[in-house]
Amino acid sequence: MSFFEQYPVPAKSQPESEQELMRRAHALAGFTLGQLAGFAGWQAPKNLRKAKGWAGQLIEYYLGASAGSKQEQDFAHLGIELKTIPLNEHGQPAETTYVCIAPLTQLNGVTWEQSNVRNKLQRVLWIPVDGRREIAPAERTVGHPVLWSPNQVEDRLLRADWEELTEMIILGAVDQITARHGVAMQLRPKAANSHALTNAIGPEGELIQTLPRGYYLKKEFTHAVLQRALEDPNAFNR
Repeated sequence: MSFFEQYPVPAKSQPESEQELMRRAHALAGFTLGQLAGFAGWQAPKNLRKAKGWAGQLIEYYLGASAGSKQEQDFAHLGIELKTIPLNEHGQPAETTYVCIAPLTQLNGVTWEQSNVRNKLQRVLWIPVDGRREIAPAERTVGHPVLWSPNQVEDRLLRADWEELTEMIILGAVDQITARHGVAMQLRPKAANSHALTNAIGPEGELIQTLPRGYYLKKEFTHAVLQRALEDPNAFNR
């Protein structure tokens, strides 16, 4: 039964269970973004240069995600975050994956377990999408979903990166952090323009103004996650 037969109108309500969320996600697999957009009454853009989040918003619309820009999971009642991940011609992540905004002040005493980045990553629903730039957005196909929770090794990698980056922020070295820091996760500027500044700690402990930062998962890390799911479809269902 196709998605359109199961859902005569796009499912805008929140799924009541993890099982219902996964049924919706699996039902999207195999359809193009153009087909899903047309059924929802959306206009597919000719390219994503000025509509970078369009594919993710379309998937959110069908799955019933509600968090928006809030500092909580997209399906907070299920404890699940939604991430649409574009893949290149080799089936590898085409870009890093944004997780959440990084706080740059009031971090003393905050632990990995208390951090919003861990909250976001404790359970993630990955929706692979064809990310080849030579393919028009409307013709890009949605792949099969992967529901993932970090194993002990992945959690240790993420924790170590978070602790290293947090220590640098607390010590006033935020402007010395580059995308090369971190093994699984990096910290990068996250702002609409160079005028969108926020408070941070300077090298002498003073408040400074700097660009907001966001946590991003590196492509090598997300590739390993998706590869593990491909090699063992039950890897995250134990």
